[in-house]
Amino acid sequence: MKPLILLLALAGAAGAPGVNSSARAKMNWMLNCQGCHQSDGAGSANGAPGLAGEVSRFLGVKGGREFLTRVPGVANAALPNDQLTELLNWTLSTFDPDHLPAGFEPYNIDEIAAGRAAVLVSDAPEIRARLVEEFSAAEGTAKKGD
Repeated sequence: MKPLILLLALAGAAGAPGVNSSARAKMNWMLNCQGCHQSDGAGSANGAPGLAGEVSRFLGVKGGREFLTRVPGVANAALPNDQLTELLNWTLSTFDPDHLPAGFEPYNIDEIAAGRAAVLVSDAPEIRARLVEEFSAAEGTAKKGD
């Protein structure tokens, strides 16, 4: 019972004024994302793709930046746009800082709102596969099975 009380207290603090946005983003990751993507961003057998070492690579191909705002797990997250913006930017810098493009501009609230208005439904896996193929080919690191 004590871990549940701690988790609820931390969740409440995550929305408190003056709370560090990085701490809030990490808490939102823990509460909304890591159940499927795992704590280290490795992904899971249930179909949640790995993010570690890969998620920022989407920013280097046409349509990849928008794709990250439109995938169902992001677009349908039960978070307000400002916290979702923090979370997506935190995810990029935490799980794949090495592939952030030079001059990277963090996502803003308007981009998140636009992505949420055009959520991908059934075509997300196909679009993801195409984007992975594009950035893999561009880097000369095509992956087997993608």
